[in-house]
Amino acid sequence: MEEKRNAQPRCALTGGIGSGKSYVCRIMQSVCIDVYDCDAAAKRLMQNDTRLQRRLSEAVGKDVFPDGKLDKAALATFLLASPENNARVNAIVHPAVADDFLQSGQQWMESAILYEAGFEKYVDFVVCVTAPLETRLKRVMQRDNITREKAMEWIGRQMPQEEKAARAHFTINNDGNEPLLPQIERIIRSIAQCDA
Repeated sequence: MEEKRNAQPRCALTGGIGSGKSYVCRIMQSVCIDVYDCDAAAKRLMQNDTRLQRRLSEAVGKDVFPDGKLDKAALATFLLASPENNARVNAIVHPAVADDFLQSGQQWMESAILYEAGFEKYVDFVVCVTAPLETRLKRVMQRDNITREKAMEWIGRQMPQEEKAARAHFTINNDGNEPLLPQIERIIRSIAQCDA
């Protein structure tokens, strides 16, 4: 993988569904810290990267890009058919996203599936956004207009928050009470000192 050398350390923001990662990213961007969105990048690359499209067509089938545009329903059907299908697509898309991040020259990336995708090996520091389970459930239920049971099911499918936090270098407590900006600023100072 060709990559642009960064003078600053590369950092990643992760956290489970309902932890408030996107909100933390918005705060970071409000203080001029640009964050690379891995999920948005994957969608953009699948729509625009012809090399990635060719590899996905070989794995999934020609009907995934009729007229050169991604058929999301066809891809979803393939992904849901088996864990092996899911792994095949991830093995194509995740390295493309990692390469795009490295080429971007951006210091920060955000990914809900940082560890599952293996993205942590491309960064120097990981920050995990955490929140109490009840807070996460309420956020997911309100945001997606789903039942508590469905929200629990979605949370249960992800790597446990405790494991993500234990593997991270820093954590941000987003319980709705503790202010976020001072926590973000402390972490940025700590990273700068580690890199000095």
